[in-house]
Amino acid sequence: MNFILPLAVFLLILAVVLLWRAARQQKAMGIPAGRIIYTDTHGWGPVEEPLYEPNLGLTGRPDYLVEQKGQLIPVEVKSTRVSGAPYDGHIFQLAAYCLLVESNYGTRPDYGIIHYPNRTFAVDYTVDLELALLDVLEDMRAQDRRKDVHRSHESVARCTRCGYRAVCDQSLH
Repeated sequence: MNFILPLAVFLLILAVVLLWRAARQQKAMGIPAGRIIYTDTHGWGPVEEPLYEPNLGLTGRPDYLVEQKGQLIPVEVKSTRVSGAPYDGHIFQLAAYCLLVESNYGTRPDYGIIHYPNRTFAVDYTVDLELALLDVLEDMRAQDRRKDVHRSHESVARCTRCGYRAVCDQSLH
């Protein structure tokens, strides 16, 4: 019986240390405080099903969805560094996740987060950003319907990672 009190104290200290480390790791990854309800990374658990918006034919998987004070916050974690502001493509990707959250969970996010290794940005999900996203999606659909599409870059690295490289007649390889 003399070992119960020291064991309880040890377990309490261990629990506090583990909670502190988890909160520190979550903050280092740019994830706000709150309950993680969705993840697209294997490190935090099984990968969730993608979010889907049938009217737009839009599918996506935010890296994390965090519930904080009744608000759902999509979080996108990037591996590249950024100088200045987040990249436009990343902003539109985050806006798409905001749209998907609203469609799938019935609640509109006020903002989302883009985390780069050197900076973290909170991006407001405004009506103007949503309208710009819808314009981009329509432009993408129009481009998809075109029969003759030309390569839009001169980057060998981009071609190397492209899923259409094997059938592209404009490949840089």
